[in-house]
Amino acid sequence: MAGIFQRLFKTGESQAHALVDKLEDPIKISDQAIRDLKKDLHQSLQSLAEVKSIGIRMNKDADDAKQLAQDYERKAMLLLQKAESGELDASDADRLAGESLTRKEEAAARAIECGQQAAGQQDMVAKLHNNVNDLKSKIASYENDLTMLKARAKTADATRKINQRMANVDSGGTVALLERMKEKVDEEEALSQAYGEMGDAATSVDDEISKALASGSSVKAKDSLAELKAKMGMSQESS
Repeated sequence: MAGIFQRLFKTGESQAHALVDKLEDPIKISDQAIRDLKKDLHQSLQSLAEVKSIGIRMNKDADDAKQLAQDYERKAMLLLQKAESGELDASDADRLAGESLTRKEEAAARAIECGQQAAGQQDMVAKLHNNVNDLKSKIASYENDLTMLKARAKTADATRKINQRMANVDSGGTVALLERMKEKVDEEEALSQAYGEMGDAATSVDDEISKALASGSSVKAKDSLAELKAKMGMSQESS
C-alpha cells in the first residue's frame, strides 16, 4: 500500500489537505491509487497461493517420509524373521536390518522436519490471509468513500456553476439589461405619443384653415345671389 494512496489516506490531516490542494485532479489520482492497491491485492493473492502450495508440498513430503520410515521398519522386521526361519544368514539379516533401521530414522527425521516447516508455512498462510482480507476490506472502504466523494464533487461543481450564474445575474448583467430595455421602450412609447399629438395638432390647424376659407366662399356666394336677385327685381327676403 505504497505511493500516493498512502499519502492521501495515512498522512496527518493537515498534510493530507495540503497534498490534495496540490493535486491537479484528486479524483483521478484517487482512482489510480485504488487501481494500484488492486494490483497489490492481486500480487498478494498470488503470493498467498504460492505459500499455500509450498505448505501443501511440505505436508505431502512429511507424510511420504513417515510412510517411508514405516516401510523401512517393516523391512527390518521381515529381514529378522527370515533370519530366524533360516531363510537368510543371521549376519546378513542383522546388517541389512540395521541399514533399514538407519534409513528409517533418517526418514522419520525428515518427516519431523517437513512437518515443522509445513506448520511454519501454515502460520505464514494465516498471516498472509489476514493481510489479504484486510487489504480487500480497505479497498472496498476506499471505493465506497471515493464513490461518495465523486457524487459530492459533482454536486459541488453544479452548485458552484449555478451560484456563479446567479451572481452574474444579481451583479447587474441581465437585470440591468432588462431595466435598460424597459426604459428604452418607455422612451419609444412616449416619443410615439408625442408624434401622434403633434400630428393631431397639425390636422386641427388645417381644419381651421379650410373652415375659414370655406366660410369666406359662403359669404361671397350670398353676395352674388343677392346681386342676381336685385337684377331680377326679386325681393331679398325670399333668400
